[in-house]
Amino acid sequence: MARRPMPRHEAVERHIRGRIAGLKPGDQIESDAELCDLFQVSRMTVRQATQRLVAEGVIYRISGVGTFVGEPQVHRQMGKLRSFTEEMALRGMTVSSTVLASELRVGSQEETTALRIAPQSNVVHVRRLRLADEQPMAIENVVLPPSCAWLLREDLAHGSLHQALTEQGFAPSRATGTQIAAIATEDDAALLELPVGAAIFVERRLITTGDGTPVELTESRYAGSRFVFHIELA
Repeated sequence: MARRPMPRHEAVERHIRGRIAGLKPGDQIESDAELCDLFQVSRMTVRQATQRLVAEGVIYRISGVGTFVGEPQVHRQMGKLRSFTEEMALRGMTVSSTVLASELRVGSQEETTALRIAPQSNVVHVRRLRLADEQPMAIENVVLPPSCAWLLREDLAHGSLHQALTEQGFAPSRATGTQIAAIATEDDAALLELPVGAAIFVERRLITTGDGTPVELTESRYAGSRFVFHIELA
């Protein structure tokens, strides 16, 4: 049986993927017109090839200027409770953190209520910039009950907070929360190395242990251009 020829838009897409493999983020690639000439296809065919690559973040367009190689993105499976360290390790990336705050302070009403501790109780607050292969990926604000004050003595710049919790008998088991789109503030932009107003993804979640005890209240602010979140629905 004769082999069915590859659709032209797939050939264009494969060419672009091959081209960017040897380039770095921000490098310019062929224009739509040049791809049309190279493959002798219509502009609609080229658009069909590039639209998916733009949606994946593999390339991006600047109107009137050209098409450029995008930043590599991290794909995260939403149905699994994994720490940032675990997510990056699965992708062969080296994780590190810059500790921005590490303190015992009085918790807000929202924090003490979520953690089911008395009003005005102290909470453990840890704020970190999370990096993968030395690239800023997320700003993480974590609040824990005072029973976890020992965490302040841990190496939170290089170690996994979830691993430390597990080793001390506070193994994270379940998470509930919300996810919203937002724009980068000046603080977000400076830390994540993004333009002010760039798209970010904000995740807030409450993590409990196996017996339902709240152990961690977290807000993570992700660089939108560097993450893809996969959701499975049934």
